[in-house]
Amino acid sequence: MFLVDSHCHLDCLDYKNKHKDIDDVIAKASANEVKYILAIATTLPGFVSMKKQIGQRDNVAFSCGIHPLDLDKGYNFDELARLASGNEVVALGETGLDYHYQSENAKLQQTAFRQHIRIGCQLNKPVIIHTRKAQQDTLTILKEEQVTDCGGVLHCFTEDEQMAKALLDLGLYISFSGIVTFRNAEQIRQAARMVPLDRILIETDAPYLAPVPHRGQENQPAYVRNVAQFLAQLKGVDIEEIARATTQNFCDLFHLTIKRD
Repeated sequence: MFLVDSHCHLDCLDYKNKHKDIDDVIAKASANEVKYILAIATTLPGFVSMKKQIGQRDNVAFSCGIHPLDLDKGYNFDELARLASGNEVVALGETGLDYHYQSENAKLQQTAFRQHIRIGCQLNKPVIIHTRKAQQDTLTILKEEQVTDCGGVLHCFTEDEQMAKALLDLGLYISFSGIVTFRNAEQIRQAARMVPLDRILIETDAPYLAPVPHRGQENQPAYVRNVAQFLAQLKGVDIEEIARATTQNFCDLFHLTIKRD
């Protein structure tokens, strides 16, 4: 079986107390059949330091972007385009809109989101989308910026079935995290039942949002197997089918050819 963690902040895990180093995290993941990881950036300096910390590996790819909650730390779209053009970078993001924590700078978030999509289209690299309490603006920008030209995924899906259908109509993928296992997440589970297997990705968003039965602990790529197992039960298929579908979807979206055991 071959599982992929399609969204992990690999540089942010607890390397002082929980893990020896990057190799230790990857070994724990591999022991759980999680054999490929997409490491996600939230700032441009963070991308540079993350890439240096992780190094070049056959089982880790990178995204490059500025999180909507990190725009106050500075941004430069020319620099974003330059960094994102590297061969090791397979996506722009994470990017998007977050009106839950910050709504006073909505216009700035919208500008940055549009610019990420434009760069993604220029580079033929998909966007990794974050959205909270910004459904309509998110969909409007995705449509106006013609996200279908580069593709993308709404990561850590926490929306409703109507939003999922709108994203699918735009040709986007939907990624489910450990939140789908939470007791109060029936709205998300209802959407997951509806999303076809050929449009689903799975992720940890580590070190955040550890799935049941690890809730309350630091999340890590190894735990994406718990998400896969839960989705398999939810959709009435074997975990091997979830693994096959989500890994193929990952390769299709991010234009990757991965050697699978």
